[in-house]
Amino acid sequence: MRFAFVIDPLDSLKAYKDSSVAMMRAAQSAGHAVWVIEQPAIHWSALHGVCAEAVHLEMLDDDAGWYAEIVRHVVPLRDFAAVVMRKDPPFDIEYVTTTWLLERAEAEGARVFNRPRALRDHSEKLAVAEFAQFAVPTLVSREAARIHAFIDMQADAILKPLDGMGGSQIFRVRHDDPNRNVIVETLTHDGARTIMAQRYIPEIVDGDKRILIVGGEVVPYCLARIPKAGETRGNLAAGGSGVARELTSRDREIASALAPVLAARGLLLVGIDVIGDWLTEINVTSPTCMVEIEEQTGFDVAALFVVALERECAMSV
Repeated sequence: MRFAFVIDPLDSLKAYKDSSVAMMRAAQSAGHAVWVIEQPAIHWSALHGVCAEAVHLEMLDDDAGWYAEIVRHVVPLRDFAAVVMRKDPPFDIEYVTTTWLLERAEAEGARVFNRPRALRDHSEKLAVAEFAQFAVPTLVSREAARIHAFIDMQADAILKPLDGMGGSQIFRVRHDDPNRNVIVETLTHDGARTIMAQRYIPEIVDGDKRILIVGGEVVPYCLARIPKAGETRGNLAAGGSGVARELTSRDREIASALAPVLAARGLLLVGIDVIGDWLTEINVTSPTCMVEIEEQTGFDVAALFVVALERECAMSV
């Protein structure tokens, strides 16, 4: 089968740790043809429908030179067995436009994962509201007075934008922080932007656990992203270190409750974040940590994803 991966520019990917590269390598190892598409190349016309300039790659083992281009040409997206949307945020109007185009491609017969409507409708931060029984005490608001009242109630809180990634613009704010006013003003753009506030979870020192769900199946290992000294954020992009661990009973309880609900919406790959016993985020755009989990445990998450993708393609024939 021919699989197309919608990705960031090829030269921006770091093959030694990138989950998208791991997935493409696993697809080729399973006998599939790997094609890549960059976001700006996706277009629609009345004559041809949704198409894109696609590049057929040969995946190589060398992380420094991890691919070779075979050929490139414009292809209707419906001609691929599946299209895998792996474009990183920001979740801006161009990202939303891409989901509109991919949804049109679905109407023309393409199979797209994660499904574009689910990507568009699923706020990675706000999605925890649907599963509030597992979520840490949380407020979503842009009103300064309400946010300050939440900080006072919790005494120690985390504030973050709804569209951030990789730990960007995340602030820990204690009730007696002399900078709390300016932090709230900055994050909310003086009340013009809605943000999320959550109770600070001290167990972050043991790691922000990324738990992967593939085709409704919970991966038995997580990657605990442990903050570096003096940091609150465990994100690898913020300097955290990743340690693979078996899931706890609470981890399994949370992930198993979410898995069938999210899979039914066409979310083939999900990465939930759990700190201590609390669910904090549900990531669906381009979840990562596959490489680290395989390196430390031998569990091949990328291969599991390809099997799930094959299964979805077989079911829709």
